[in-house]
Amino acid sequence: MPDQGMPADVIAVGPVSGLQYVRLQASMAEAMEAMELAAFPTALPEDLYSAAELIDLSREFPQGTFVGFDGDGRVEPVACGLGIRVDFDLTSPQHNLHNLIDEADSASGDDPNGEWYYGTDIIVRPDYRRRGIGKELYNLRKQVCLDLGLKGIIAGGVIPGYAEHKKTMTADEYIDAVRAGELYDRTLTFQLGNGFDVLCALENYIKDPAVDNYASMIVWHARDEEDDSTSQGGSST
Repeated sequence: MPDQGMPADVIAVGPVSGLQYVRLQASMAEAMEAMELAAFPTALPEDLYSAAELIDLSREFPQGTFVGFDGDGRVEPVACGLGIRVDFDLTSPQHNLHNLIDEADSASGDDPNGEWYYGTDIIVRPDYRRRGIGKELYNLRKQVCLDLGLKGIIAGGVIPGYAEHKKTMTADEYIDAVRAGELYDRTLTFQLGNGFDVLCALENYIKDPAVDNYASMIVWHARDEEDDSTSQGGSST
């Protein structure tokens, strides 16, 4: 195996994609940074992880990171799901990710005592999309919540479809329409289909003029998974 390739400690194999998932390691940081830039070519660099920030995350909360590789001989990642632990008041959902991280006591923004998993990043390389990888990453995130006793997952999710409707409706109206199944959004519709609820629109969450800087506030409750498992008499894993 190449010396810069995938480490041996595979934690999961994607049941649909066949990708091998591992924890984020510092040696992956530069390749991960390049993957982010390729996946989001119109995004501002400051809204993406830098190699230095990825190294911080790999040291402070590797348990919450999942990096996908396509086979033992591949040296470049093709997907990832990253996150940090935070405390969060769902009754006051308006926030900005940069502020959330900047106000933390750690370099990565991770709070070891935080009760929620905050999804900071999910990427699938363009040529690997539509292979079930996004759902696999969400399932890995859900499992880490169950393993660590966290309340669930929260995140600010992009709403790319809003760009086509922003002149005729507010961001909250757009989100309500997607929730009701009246409109389709390739990101939010996928998240809703994977057990997430959407609380509201987030103002000035990202620098994206196409959607007037809006995002959606999504949440998944771990207790719902546990309740389903209990009612079915099965395991949550």
